[in-house]
Order: sequence, then structure tokens, then C-alpha cells
Amino acid sequence: MKSIAAFLVVALIWFSGLLAFAARVQQQTPAAPPAAAQGIVALTGVRSNQRIAAAIGLLENGYGRRVLVSGVNRQASREDIRGLSGAVRRLYDCCVDLGFTAADTVGNARETAAWAHAMRYNRLIIVTADYHMPRAMLELNAVLRGTGVTAQTYAVATPALKTRDWWRNPGAARLMVVEYSKYLAILGREAVLGLGPREHPAAQQKAAP
Repeated sequence: MKSIAAFLVVALIWFSGLLAFAARVQQQTPAAPPAAAQGIVALTGVRSNQRIAAAIGLLENGYGRRVLVSGVNRQASREDIRGLSGAVRRLYDCCVDLGFTAADTVGNARETAAWAHAMRYNRLIIVTADYHMPRAMLELNAVLRGTGVTAQTYAVATPALKTRDWWRNPGAARLMVVEYSKYLAILGREAVLGLGPREHPAAQQKAAP
């Protein structure tokens, strides 16, 4: 009986946390205009075209000097990414860098830190999907800790997660549960083991211009 009671308590805590996480995700959008920064970073992933377009929009409106698209598929060309972004060629050619080294969120964090170090930027705007933002910021803050670089968020909405009954949509529910579980895993790593994807930015390759 004690084991069943303990399991129920843990399950209740986990489920309550999921609901709080979902509320946090939903409250991130629509994103408020950010404060002006130096660098804007788009983290690629599902629906990357929307993330990249949002980052380019911030660049066009003067919220930053340059954009880094982190985690670009190695088979993609600069022209492929320009097509996704819808950017004006003049602005794209002068002010958009592509990062090809990141294969996951940890890689995104390292690639972003390396780029900020190379550009001598200390103020960044991070653009990614609403559900991905909490985990992305955990990983990024682990890398940026002690560097003097600060990052603010600009989340892109995921339509399936914006409804109050997102849990009725199997795909949306699966996405939220998986992302919440990944988020908890990183919290556990940071709190219990004290480990993070820390590596001095100077040791990283500069993103390809």
C-alpha cells in the first residue's frame, strides 16, 4: 500500500508539473517585442521556416545586428535557407550566419555561445518554438553562465498547443509530454549532478558566414 501511495503522489506531482509547464508554454506567445540586442539566434527544428522567418523579421525591424541560424542541415545551402526565411537578399547576404555544427539542443547552446564570443556580443535574442524555449534556455544558460552574455526569449507559437484542450490532440499531447520529460531530465542533471554542456566558446568553431 505504501508503494502504491508513493507512486500516486509522484504521479500527481508529475502531472501537476506538466500542467504548469503547458501553461508556461502557452503564455510565451504571442511574444512581446523584445529589447534591442546585438545578436539574434534562430534554433532550427520542427517548423524551422517559421523560426527563421521570425528571426529575420526581428533583424529587419532593427532588434539586432546579425542573425545566426543554428543547427542547419549540412546538406542545405545558403540559398535554401534564404528561401525559407523570405529575407531580402541584401540583408541576408550581409547579416545572416549559418551554423552547421549543432545536431541537438546542447549543440545549439554551444554553437550560440561560440558565435556570441566570436562576434563579441553580450546581448542575444533567442528564437525558437514555444514548447522548445524552456529547455533551450536551460541548456543555453548552462553554457553562458559566467560569460557576461545575456539572452532574452522570442517564442514562436505552435498552433496545436495554443488551444485549451491541447491534451485531446494526440500529437500535441505527445509533444508536450515528451518536451516536459526532457525538461525535467535537464533540471535533474543541473540540480543533482551539476553537469551542463559547458565549454569555453573560444574552443568552438565560428559559424559559417
